[in-house]
Amino acid sequence: MQHEIHLFGLNHRTTDVEERECFALSAQERFELALAGLSSAVNEAMVLSTCNRVEILAVAPPRIDVRREVLACWAEASGQSVARLTPHVYHKTGLEAVRHLFTVASGLDSLVLGEPQILGQLKQSYRTAVDKGLAKVVVNRLLHKAFSTAKRVRTETGIGASAVSISYAAVELAKRIFGSMTDKKALLIGAGEMAELAATHLAGAGVRSILVANRTFERAEELAKRFKGKAVTFSGVIDALPEVDIVISSTGSPEPIIRARDIKSVLKKRKNKPMFFIDIAVPRDIDPDVNSLDNVYLYDIDDLKEVVEENKAQRQAEAEKAREIIGAETHKFSLWLRSLDLQPTIVDLLGRGEILARKEIATTLRRLGPSCPEETRQAVEVMALTLARKLYREPMLFLKRRAEEEDGGERFLDLARRMFNLDDECPPPDAHQDRKPGARDGEEV
Repeated sequence: MQHEIHLFGLNHRTTDVEERECFALSAQERFELALAGLSSAVNEAMVLSTCNRVEILAVAPPRIDVRREVLACWAEASGQSVARLTPHVYHKTGLEAVRHLFTVASGLDSLVLGEPQILGQLKQSYRTAVDKGLAKVVVNRLLHKAFSTAKRVRTETGIGASAVSISYAAVELAKRIFGSMTDKKALLIGAGEMAELAATHLAGAGVRSILVANRTFERAEELAKRFKGKAVTFSGVIDALPEVDIVISSTGSPEPIIRARDIKSVLKKRKNKPMFFIDIAVPRDIDPDVNSLDNVYLYDIDDLKEVVEENKAQRQAEAEKAREIIGAETHKFSLWLRSLDLQPTIVDLLGRGEILARKEIATTLRRLGPSCPEETRQAVEVMALTLARKLYREPMLFLKRRAEEEDGGERFLDLARRMFNLDDECPPPDAHQDRKPGARDGEEV
């Protein structure tokens, strides 16, 4: 194998957030430059750094201690020691590395099974590697194959069809009620982590605008700005309700902040257009009596948890189908990888045949003499070159078939190179000496 694939990484399974922060490669550009400088150890590379994982893909020549070089680079770029980094790192090689990358791209190795965000992050990392000149033949092919595998998984399975986080489930329920979200306005009450996730999913669903209300107005402004929305004072929540279709509330209030009597007047101003309330606070922010009003849909966190648990089971079942796809695509990539080892031998075989043919062409044309017609000369050349190519056709087909075998490809490639002396090795004087049937090396007739 001329190209050895290595993948080094740490993620949410191998270490806690404190350690991930230490090695998160905030100075990623400096690290990539350092990787590019390891020309003797690393031919190609790509770096993926997210809140839940750091992974380094490296393609190296065989028999190179790439692990030592890459980990040293990583530790230096993070300002930490190799000794601290090493216990948390997994190292996958060959097809195991390929399978892992396809699994990550498909969302099967994420904290939330099947989440699609990692694919976008992977595409950005690949673009960076291309821009820096770190991605070449193998990384280019491998990443494009990872993207097409992820697309197959999304298309052929239901791995991403059901919501498995509270915030995602909330937005999915809103989509079921309203259908298109492009003309809808949403109000987030609270600006914590749950609200931030809800805002992300709402923006992804295409809502027209997002309002944010919070007891600390500065925090509401900060979150609203991130999503090109508008901040609302906490005391102005009821006044803002007539203009919104979706309300997601997640505050720490000890008592309800929205009551049924408030919503009655709001519905009149809205001319009874439907409203969707999602209460993911404990204690609840929205009076349960709100649900008794016409054209109002209210879900609390227990309703959402039930949806999430059902969907998790569905995703696990779909994950098995996804792994079958990943296995098939990994095998296809392995065939392509083996073909890379085959190509130099095919080129050398054809080249050797052409050299021999041209020598014989020259000899034949000398014998025919200067009076030989040009048409005859061209015919001799075409015949000799065609014959050479046809003579090597069967050996090449044989090698291509063997390259698809798990254990036979490299052995037959080596045998072919020696049989046709493609590496111009000098054979020993007795290489072709006759031997007795069954005689051992060195045992003369």
